[in-house]
Amino acid sequence: MIDDPIGISILQKRLDQFARHMGWVMMRTARSPIFQSHDFSCFICDANGNLVSQADGFPIHTGGGGFAVKAVIDKFGHEFADGDVFILNDPYEAGGNHLPDYTIIRPVFVRGELLAFCCNRAHQSDIGGGAAGTYNSASTEIFHEGIRLPVLRLIDAGKMRRDVWQLLLLNCRCPDILDGDLRAMIGSTEIGAMRVGEALSLLRQGTARDYLDGILDHAERLFRDEIADLPSGVYEGEDESDNDCFGRADIRVRVHVTVSKNGLYVDFTGSSPQIAGFKNSSIANTYSSVYLAIIAFLAPDLPKNQGTYRPITVHAPEGTIVNARPPAPMTMNTIFPATNIVHACWRALAACDPTRACAGWGKLLHCVTSGCRSGGETFVLYHALGMPSSGAVRGRDGFPNMGIIPTLCGTRLLTVEAYEQLYPITVHRYEMRCDGEGAGEFRGGSGLDYVADVEVEAEYSFRGEGGYGLAAFGINGGFAGQSGFMTLAPPNGVCFDIPQYGVCRLPPLRITIASPGGGGFGDPRRRNPDAVLRDVRDGIVNPARARDIYSVVLTPDLLHVDTTATSILRSYKTKVGAGSRVPEDVQ
Repeated sequence: MIDDPIGISILQKRLDQFARHMGWVMMRTARSPIFQSHDFSCFICDANGNLVSQADGFPIHTGGGGFAVKAVIDKFGHEFADGDVFILNDPYEAGGNHLPDYTIIRPVFVRGELLAFCCNRAHQSDIGGGAAGTYNSASTEIFHEGIRLPVLRLIDAGKMRRDVWQLLLLNCRCPDILDGDLRAMIGSTEIGAMRVGEALSLLRQGTARDYLDGILDHAERLFRDEIADLPSGVYEGEDESDNDCFGRADIRVRVHVTVSKNGLYVDFTGSSPQIAGFKNSSIANTYSSVYLAIIAFLAPDLPKNQGTYRPITVHAPEGTIVNARPPAPMTMNTIFPATNIVHACWRALAACDPTRACAGWGKLLHCVTSGCRSGGETFVLYHALGMPSSGAVRGRDGFPNMGIIPTLCGTRLLTVEAYEQLYPITVHRYEMRCDGEGAGEFRGGSGLDYVADVEVEAEYSFRGEGGYGLAAFGINGGFAGQSGFMTLAPPNGVCFDIPQYGVCRLPPLRITIASPGGGGFGDPRRRNPDAVLRDVRDGIVNPARARDIYSVVLTPDLLHVDTTATSILRSYKTKVGAGSRVPEDVQ
C-alpha cells in the first residue's frame, strides 16, 4: 500500500483532467452534430479494468465502463502491444450498454508495462439496423438494431486494420460522418494515453499500480464514511412504464435497497420480465444506472471510480427487464429502463434519508427524424430541443432543459441557429413551458414548448414515454410534474395519428412538443413568495396557479406579492388542508 494521501489526491485530479482533455479533443474534431451535444464519454481504467476516472461525459456511459475493458482483457489476455486500439459495442458479449454506443479502448504502456486503458464511448449517428438513426422502435430482437461488434482489434500495434474499418463503414447510412467520428474517438484516446503515460512515468518505478490501487482504496473509505450515519434497514422503491413498445402493459422496475455498515445491497427481485420491445437493460447499463442513482443521492463530490462502487452490490435477476437474456433488443435502455432504475432507487433511498431525496425527472417524449438532404446524403435529427425537465432537490429548483436522467445534466444543447443550419428545419418556438412544473417548496423544471417545421419527407422513430400520463413524481409533499404531448401535422392539415413507439414515414410537417416537467420537492405553500412572483413574471407559473397551488396572492399588476393576503391564504390552507376549496372572502 502507498502511504501518500497527497500524491494519491494529485494523481486522481490529474486523471480526471486527462479524461476531460479527451472530451475536449472529441468536441473539437468529431463530425456528427450528436457529439456537439456531448453524447459521448471518456474514462480511464487501470490495468485490471477497474474504473479510476469518469470525469467526462454521461454517467450512464461510464459507470459500467469497466465491463467493456474487462471484456477486452478476457478476450486478449495479455496479448497487448503499444499502439493497439480495440472497438466493441455488444451488450451480451462485449460489456456494452447498447449497440449505438461504440467503445474505443486503448492500452497505456509505461516502460513496457501495461498500466491503464484510455476509453471513449460514443453514440453513433447510425449503425445500420431497421431504422436510420439506430433507434428502431419496431425491434423485437437485437438483430433488428444494427451491427453487433464483439471485442475487435481495430488498430494492431499502430497499424489500422482496413478490413474492420470497411466493415464498420459499410454498416452505416452515414459513412462519411462515421469515418470522421471514429478518427476523433481514436485521436482522443491517443491524447489521453500520452498524458496518462507521462503522469505515471513520473512515479517511482514499480509504484504506479500501487498509486492506482490507492485511488480506489481512498474512494472506498470516503463512500463508507458517507453511509456510516444512514439508518440501517431495507428500503423499497419502484417505477413504472405503461407499454412494451407495441401496446399497453404494466412494466415495473422494483428494488429493495439494504443499507448496512457493510455497504448497500441493491436487489431488483420482483422486477418485470424482459419485454418484446427495445426497453430492456444490459447488465452494464443496470450497474451504471444504480451507481448514478446512489452517488447523485448521497454526495456528488464523492470520487467517481470503482473504489466508490466496491461497497455497492447489485442483484439483477437474469431474464428480467434489468438483465435481459439474448436476443432481447435494448437500444432504448440507456434512457428506459435506465430512468426507471434511477427513479426506483431514489424512491427507496428517500425513505432512508428524506432530506437528500430527489424528485423525479420528466420522462422522454421524443422522436428521431431521418431523411435525405438535397445532395442525397442521409441526415439524422434528434429533436433534443424538446427534452424533458429535471426534478427538484432540497435547496434547488429543477432545471428546465439539461437532458435526461442518465446524462445527469451532461448534455450540451445545440442552438436553434445551429439546428437550422445543419438540418432541413425551421424552429418557430423554443421556450419554457407554463404550468408544466411539479409544484413544491423547490419546484421541478418547467418543461419546454418546441415547435418546428421539418421541410422534407422523412422517417420518424417515436419514443413517447412521457406523453401519456406518466409524470415525474414529487417528493416530500411536492407535486408531480406535468406529462407532455407531441403532435405532428402537415401544413394546414389534421394531426397524424402517431404511435407511442413505432416507425413510419411522413411528408413535410410541423412538430409540436410540450415536454414533461420535473417533480417538486416539499410543500408548495413553503415556497418563497418572491420566487413564485419571479416564476409568474417569467411566464413559468400563471397567477391562478400561484394562488391555488402555492397560496401566493399577487397584486393586480403582477409586480408585487400581496403579503397580507398571502399570509391569510397560507394560514387558511394550513388549517383546512391544501386541497380544500377556498371561500370567496378568503380569496
